[in-house]
Amino acid sequence: MARDLGELNREDFANYKEDVKKEGKGFFPFAMWHDTVMSFVVVCVITALAAIWYFDADGTEPGLLGPWYTEPAQPGTTDFIPRPDWYFYFLFYLLRIFEWPETVFIATVGIPTLLLILLLGLPFYDRRRERRPLHRPVAMVAAVLTILSMAVLTWKGATAKEALGSELVLLVPSWAQEQGFADDPQAVQGAELFAQSGCMNCHTYLGEGNANLGAPELTEIGKTNDAEYFVRYLTNPAAFGNNVMGSYAYLGQENLEALGAFLEASKGSDADS
Repeated sequence: MARDLGELNREDFANYKEDVKKEGKGFFPFAMWHDTVMSFVVVCVITALAAIWYFDADGTEPGLLGPWYTEPAQPGTTDFIPRPDWYFYFLFYLLRIFEWPETVFIATVGIPTLLLILLLGLPFYDRRRERRPLHRPVAMVAAVLTILSMAVLTWKGATAKEALGSELVLLVPSWAQEQGFADDPQAVQGAELFAQSGCMNCHTYLGEGNANLGAPELTEIGKTNDAEYFVRYLTNPAAFGNNVMGSYAYLGQENLEALGAFLEASKGSDADS
């Protein structure tokens, strides 16, 4: 008569205890003691390196492990695009695949949570005693596909390019020519501000920018309203029902008027007029 799973587990545990008595030491307290000592050593090494770095350097003057910092932070810079650490590149690129806001929840919560649940549940739904890879085709295929997909997404995330504000400013003359505001200094100034202020992290303009976040395309936005309206909108988007976009009032009235002139002048290329 076949023995039940509980009896087999009890027999395996008894064999394990017998092997420990004959050939080795138990997990408690020996392995736990070794792990505790090693963890303490790692913490001591990290603390020592941090102390050497801190006391051996002086501001921008490098020490044995480098300086405290290389240059003061510039919170208003447009030449830096924040990126995650390399081990989050796969998730970073996954967000570029899904459209905001309708499906971004799938990428940020849905897929990672589902995979985590499957991983945590592995000991409960995979009770087979067979562990040889060649005899586990489903598990091996799943593992290989997971590794390949994460490797590809990591590589794509590492090589993804976003245009910096300083690079986008170079496009302003072509924008002015195509949109017909090259002779309007205020609109040209607004276009430069538009390129430098991070607007194209959410919006697109004449084929440039980010279309994945769901913000409207602004190439022909000037057909909808005038400069005064755009100034009021940029000052307080929430008053117009937009609770996602932040206020640009910090730019000052002169810059807001320049942006308004630029947006009013954006009515499509000359070929469309």
